[in-house]
Amino acid sequence: MESQVTDPNVVESMPETTEEEVQSTQGLYCTSDVNILVIDDEPTICQLIQHTLSQPHFNIDVISQPKQLEATLQAKPYHLIIMDYVLPGVSPQDVFEWLRRDQPEASVIVITGYPSMDSLVSCLRARTFDYITKPFQPNQMRAVVQRCLESKGLLRLSEDALRESLGQYIRERRKSLGLTLAQLAERTKVSLGYLSQIELGKNSASIETLYRICLGLGIKMSELFAKIRS
Repeated sequence: MESQVTDPNVVESMPETTEEEVQSTQGLYCTSDVNILVIDDEPTICQLIQHTLSQPHFNIDVISQPKQLEATLQAKPYHLIIMDYVLPGVSPQDVFEWLRRDQPEASVIVITGYPSMDSLVSCLRARTFDYITKPFQPNQMRAVVQRCLESKGLLRLSEDALRESLGQYIRERRKSLGLTLAQLAERTKVSLGYLSQIELGKNSASIETLYRICLGLGIKMSELFAKIRS
């Protein structure tokens, strides 16, 4: 089983990670090491995904020989499996059965160069997390994997990032209503300095304070937390 990118020509042809893409993952941290298995009979695709997802705490194995697949799935548990839908010599139904038997806790993301309604329905029945068509963009793969790991509680927003996101949304909502910081302070009975620190992400707000701010902005607390994670 392969575990490292070995073809320098493939690495050179891979797109560089942009600053925007790096920033999209900042503020998130892994709660534990994450085991990921990439399955594709094209080694270059395996290497591309491995390169795309490479970061601390991600242990990424790749396999491009379908005949090794069943034994690999029995070897150790994985949190996430990214697999090509069409693999030579093995049917998708067999692979899904092996996954149910040997990797019951793993989430599955399917990639395919031959999208069809039949394959989509098959993936839905197998309760895969997502279905991605080739060719895909690296940032698309990162975003899907991020959502998947967040849903499993393996990737979380740090406290600092949460404060900053919360403050940014409060500030944007206040400005959209045409309110000054002083006017919001008057509405909420929260001190001007404290509100300023909350908007800047420099201070955590209590539940009571957030409730007052939500009343002042005309939103529900559930909407506030939904917005900062969207």
